Amino acid sequence: MTDHITDTAPEDLTPSEATPVGTPDVVVETDEHPQPLPQGFGEFGVRQDIVDSLAAEGIVHPFPIQAMTLPVALSGQDIIGQAKTGTGKTLGFGIPVVQRVVGRGDAGWEQLKKPGAPQALIVVPTRELAVQVGQDLSTAARTRDARVATIYGGRAYEPQIEELQRGVEVVVGTPGRLIDLNRQRHLDLSAVRAVVLDEADEMLDLGFLPDVEKLLAAVPEVRQTMLFSATMPGPVVAMARRYMTKPMHIRAAAPDEGATKKDIRQVVYRAHQLDKDEVVARILQAEGRGRTIVFTKTKRAAAKLADELISRGFAAAPLHGDLGQGAREQALRAFRNNKVDVLVATDVAARGIDVEDVTHVINFQCPEDEKTYLHRTGRTGRAGNKGTAVTFVDWDDVPRWRLIDKALELGIPEPRETYSSSEHLYEDLGIPKGTKGRLPRSKRTHAGLEAEVLEDLGEPGGRKAGPRGEGRGGRSRDRDANRSGGGSRRGQDRDQERREDRGERRSRREATPATDEPRGEARETSRETSVERTSDGTTRRRRRRRGGQGGGEAQRAQSGTAAE
Repeated sequence: MTDHITDTAPEDLTPSEATPVGTPDVVVETDEHPQPLPQGFGEFGVRQDIVDSLAAEGIVHPFPIQAMTLPVALSGQDIIGQAKTGTGKTLGFGIPVVQRVVGRGDAGWEQLKKPGAPQALIVVPTRELAVQVGQDLSTAARTRDARVATIYGGRAYEPQIEELQRGVEVVVGTPGRLIDLNRQRHLDLSAVRAVVLDEADEMLDLGFLPDVEKLLAAVPEVRQTMLFSATMPGPVVAMARRYMTKPMHIRAAAPDEGATKKDIRQVVYRAHQLDKDEVVARILQAEGRGRTIVFTKTKRAAAKLADELISRGFAAAPLHGDLGQGAREQALRAFRNNKVDVLVATDVAARGIDVEDVTHVINFQCPEDEKTYLHRTGRTGRAGNKGTAVTFVDWDDVPRWRLIDKALELGIPEPRETYSSSEHLYEDLGIPKGTKGRLPRSKRTHAGLEAEVLEDLGEPGGRKAGPRGEGRGGRSRDRDANRSGGGSRRGQDRDQERREDRGERRSRREATPATDEPRGEARETSRETSVERTSDGTTRRRRRRRGGQGGGEAQRAQSGTAAE
């Protein structure tokens, strides 16, 4: 491992942005190795009970970002950690958090000002990422008495409130639900001594930074703050300047390495929309293909493609914002438990899936920008494994793709025109000759989504947990939910979810075909006006319509003309 320590700002930060005046920023850079380092976690000062917990899960040696983060984080210093997705930064901050909190079995727990109040707060942008981080921290804390609570929207409030009332040491959650419970005084943040902001650039993209600042204002000023992000845009750096004290900047990446990970093979095709389903079905039969994630631009496209693949014999499951939280978690569990091996997802899953053996990622449409491309393709090639990223570019999206290609220096400005019958498709991806777009029955070895239990989460607002949901996001206006106090809570959940899939809804609007008929225009083929005399001697004009029915607004707009 090659370490570089300088007193200059990282490349993507200007000197004025890197740190506040008078606060030198130390930058630690390390090459990103494909394999863990030879040292064990114990050599970095990690407690033996945590080392044993990790070893029981087969986690023995740290990755570079963990090795560089652990000594600094365990000392209590503020950290800005920068590393590509899939490099193991969760345990880089998770182990120090679990180690530094005082558990019920530790000396001094009774002397705490508020025993049982959270001592550490970890804020993440999406529900799926909250679940993943919570599981990783629970793994590290398994043999010591440090309780980890995962708090996020889409689940019933009562179990989360009861868990907080019983007492926890670490809280992992999404901003909307955390703020809601804090306002209701169920979440006491006055004893927090460590705050972690994970995927800070994603929280910026989703509009969460104001919510994050509200949470930071609710915790004590004297604390350790750790911020982790793949990129460091200006607003994230500005927040770091306001809320961090002399942070050390740790960057796990080789100085001469490109933006994409070298363990991921990049393949880009210019594909026809009507042929994409067939191409995907043939790619899914490539030699050595393991778990695969197919990313779509809209929720409707994800549901449609998942149904199509299931009808072709593949063990597929959808994951998108229109699903209830129970169905979303069911799909992820089935994917992790290998009951399904194809997950068709929108970007809601791009930062919440940490499965090491994902071999292929397929972008069904061209991503919006280079950041989306990186986060999607980063679901494969994780933890030193190899991966393949296949991207379909429509004819209209070629200019957008060229910008992405230029920003990431991929060297593929002109995607190759490709169809399901193209010979180079078979050669590039190792697809056996003669493969068709339907999985043979002899190869259908996975149990499928139905084999995974659908958990009843008691979702706020009577939200359905079925595979498709009902209406917009499966929500229902349930009076019982209002009586139980769910009305205001549903508002918080809806606000958070709107931001989570804001870009997705915008894409759907762009994809919706315009109607040929102007809104509110009366569709009439003829009109007839007659004069009637009433009993009091006055006259009244009546207008009759034939050949169609006009809209109500158009009728009212024209009534004045008819009466003149």
